[in-house]
Amino acid sequence: MTALLQGVRVLDFGRYIAGPYCGTLLAEYGADVIRVEKRGGSEDRFPAQVGGGVGALFLMINRNKRTITLDPASPAGRAVVARLVRSADVVIANMPAATLKAAGLDYDTLRGYRDDIIFVTNTAYGPVGPLSGHVGFDGVAQAMSGAMYMTGQPDEPYRAAVTWVDFGTALHCAFGTMAALMERQKTGKGQMVTGALLATAVTFTNPALIEQAITQINRVPTGNRGQTSGPMDVFSTRDGKVQVAVTGNPLFKRWAKLMGQAPGEPQWLDAPRFKDDDDRGRHGPIISERMARWCAERGTDAIIAILGDAMIPCAPVLSPQQVLDHPQVQALGLLQATDYPGLPAPAPIAAVPLWMTETQPVPRLRPPTLGEHTDAVLTELGYSAAELAALRRDGVI
Repeated sequence: MTALLQGVRVLDFGRYIAGPYCGTLLAEYGADVIRVEKRGGSEDRFPAQVGGGVGALFLMINRNKRTITLDPASPAGRAVVARLVRSADVVIANMPAATLKAAGLDYDTLRGYRDDIIFVTNTAYGPVGPLSGHVGFDGVAQAMSGAMYMTGQPDEPYRAAVTWVDFGTALHCAFGTMAALMERQKTGKGQMVTGALLATAVTFTNPALIEQAITQINRVPTGNRGQTSGPMDVFSTRDGKVQVAVTGNPLFKRWAKLMGQAPGEPQWLDAPRFKDDDDRGRHGPIISERMARWCAERGTDAIIAILGDAMIPCAPVLSPQQVLDHPQVQALGLLQATDYPGLPAPAPIAAVPLWMTETQPVPRLRPPTLGEHTDAVLTELGYSAAELAALRRDGVI
């Protein structure tokens, strides 16, 4: 089977997640993605080290890529960049505009090397506005989007541990890249694709912003308890915790039947205060209290079985090790054991979380060691062994 993006070359000058994971998604579908790192290694190579001088994040976002080391800002490095870009279809670089300009990676410079190049970039705050020149990571976008305010407790906002803004931005940029490649097929023209962490975060929190703009409801955080349905909360069991999500009248009727009607309890199905999701959200503490008592009397496995049979969404709250051990996660085959030099055991690296009947990605390359493919890639571009030796001697590669 021919990979969907076979023949497409991508230069990944990205940093951390929002740039490199965009390249990862393209690589999974067959693009020849060349990760360009500085000579000492990119910043995202080292956090959460697991062995072999490499971190967990790098392993996750660099499978199926080749890598070279390069100082793109040096005169000789710029010449290498020019050759690389002339051979490429897409360039990814998530850096501030001033940094891109200084490194010779801005769109105008890249178009001078190849006029139909597709340039994919993203920043913290976007290309315009009073903060456009500021830098930032996932957490600043969580903070500015309203998401952090609505997570946690009224006096203590929580940052989500999972960097959903970074990964969401990478997904948007990968989608934009695919659209740009399709457009170039039709018109022959390249273009610049620009994302922003704040734009992603505001987009994902948009329903809350719409509600606020129109109703001026001024919601405050309520921890794990949902505000627009119920029961929607995390509950303690005899031996752990579960998350239960009941949304919509059919689900609530099934939940009410399961709870029964004990003396002194509200009339779950007849009381006006529980008539729809919004009303149940407003009276969520009452519903959560009933569900909490029910869960406290049972073990986690029993709760999952009972609620599952009743077609009520629920899940255990798992630690990372419990995720690795869970039979459902294992059955999916999503975490693929991947060898890497120096690791004490194979790394369970997540594949693209999609199943496609005709174009399913197949792992081709393990994550690369630092500079592993420098000589091979530059040789493809026509550099001789003597030229490579000179570039290495001068600190360019």
